[in-house]
Amino acid sequence: MKIRIKFRKYGLMRFIGHLDMMRYFQKAMRRADIDIAYSEGFSPHQIMSFAAPLGVGITSNGEYFDIEVHSSRSSKEALRALNEVMVEGVQVTEYKRLPDHAPNAMSSVAASSYTVHYKDPLRNPFSLPALKEAIKDFYDGQEEILMTKQTKKSQRILNLKPLIYQLEGVEEANPGFALQLSAGSGENIKPELVLEAFYDYLKRKEWEIHPGYCSMNMQIHRLEVYTRDEKGGFLPLGGLGEDIL
Repeated sequence: MKIRIKFRKYGLMRFIGHLDMMRYFQKAMRRADIDIAYSEGFSPHQIMSFAAPLGVGITSNGEYFDIEVHSSRSSKEALRALNEVMVEGVQVTEYKRLPDHAPNAMSSVAASSYTVHYKDPLRNPFSLPALKEAIKDFYDGQEEILMTKQTKKSQRILNLKPLIYQLEGVEEANPGFALQLSAGSGENIKPELVLEAFYDYLKRKEWEIHPGYCSMNMQIHRLEVYTRDEKGGFLPLGGLGEDIL
């Protein structure tokens, strides 16, 4: 039986990297007495697949991973058992059975949504109207948004514009960004790359406000991870499963 688990990551746990989160949940499965399946061979391991690794320092309400189990309690009981062994900073919010034919979480990812705000509102140079105007100029004023994307092995010039599905200014008290970006095996676009392009544009255009992008000043929060639905729209990864009653 395939199970898709959703969790949120917050507080100090945002500084724990992806590999350590995998090890953490492997231990949590045993402590919560989840009847998880193991691979075969000389070194069996839990069958577990994470959807989209989260960068260190980023908080999230929309993290997913899949497991295979031999048997399962109800979703309500499994959630209670898992959250009883969670540390502060991690909360499991969904436990759903997947259809047998459903692809795994990693191969399903098509987009991710985020909010980004200044950690210290006093460092924020934007009012909400000014931010919205700057975003409109940045996105509508360019036919292409070209940035250099660096990978471990190479770098290449990438047009970000068709990969930005949403870019808006939000929130009156501490104006910030709402983004929905391409993710997964096609083109995986991080919000940091879009923000760097945005602030570079303001500097080139000699906007009155062009403070430059500094990742240390910004808090990125992932809201959700999406797959494509049958009509080509976006569906949260958890929408492919159903609760076990």
